[in-house]
Amino acid sequence: MFSHIMLGANDLEASREFYDAVLGKLGAKPGVLSPNLQGHKRYFYFLDSSIFIITEPINDKPATHGNGSTIGFKARSVEDANAWHAAGEANGGKPIEDPPGIREGNGMKLYLAYLLDPAGNKICAMHTIR
Repeated sequence: MFSHIMLGANDLEASREFYDAVLGKLGAKPGVLSPNLQGHKRYFYFLDSSIFIITEPINDKPATHGNGSTIGFKARSVEDANAWHAAGEANGGKPIEDPPGIREGNGMKLYLAYLLDPAGNKICAMHTIR
């Protein structure tokens, strides 16, 4: 359904280190630097058939996070979700909500791990338990 997700970052290098670490645990290679036409820097991460991007805001105003927004990343296993969470904490992420674990409801059983990235964006690793 989604082609890409892009988040702004005020400290692009801190965000790159964070996302290199957490997305590496989900199988992504380190971010690829690609300046846009206006000279703003961006890092691209390629995951399966989707793209995740962190960028300097092109309007030159500070990046902000969305209240009520969450970006979810698919984890292949509980172990991958835990490795993702640990890598995030070790690279400037802040744990939020309940600790990583199983959440059940509406006929679903999910393993969820939540963090705030260095720019304050709420992100999650999710593994569906069958």
